[in-house]
Amino acid sequence: MPSYPIHSIATAPEAARPVLDQLEKTFGMVPNLAGVMANSPELIKAFAGLFQQVHSGTFTEAEIQTLLLTNAVANACDWAVAFHTLLALKEGLAPADVEAIRGRGVPADRRLAALSGLARTLIETRGYVSGDDREAFVAAGFRREQALEILAVTAASTITNYAGSMTRPPLEDVLRPHAWRD
Repeated sequence: MPSYPIHSIATAPEAARPVLDQLEKTFGMVPNLAGVMANSPELIKAFAGLFQQVHSGTFTEAEIQTLLLTNAVANACDWAVAFHTLLALKEGLAPADVEAIRGRGVPADRRLAALSGLARTLIETRGYVSGDDREAFVAAGFRREQALEILAVTAASTITNYAGSMTRPPLEDVLRPHAWRD
């Protein structure tokens, strides 16, 4: 398995530096996974553009973190599960709901359960969700078009989840309390 360096802003290829700089401003650090992804400026720039779109969509930050954590678990990416556990808790998700997602269950919160359930089904069925799945999502208070917006979140998280599984970056100290293994 190839080994990839974890770049800082100073060591990253020139084309990747603006993305790492923005991530440092957002998170107060360059996440290890982003430092690894910076080995490919094309990958890190695609990731950044897609995540910018995701975070400017119609879902709240708590809903986005519900989706990203669900996707990380469904894709079995240890690093992303730890990272999105931290962010989900910071966004105010109930610790029990976070633990339910980490355990491949659904949150007790009805709306978040519908969101997480549809996201997991989307990944597990490779997009073949039933009309009943979509109707349950709408019945929980979401708009029909938001089911399509989940695709953008899934695409963004697939980039990080697959990159994390492929490169296996170490967890930062702040993520270690949220370590997860499939």
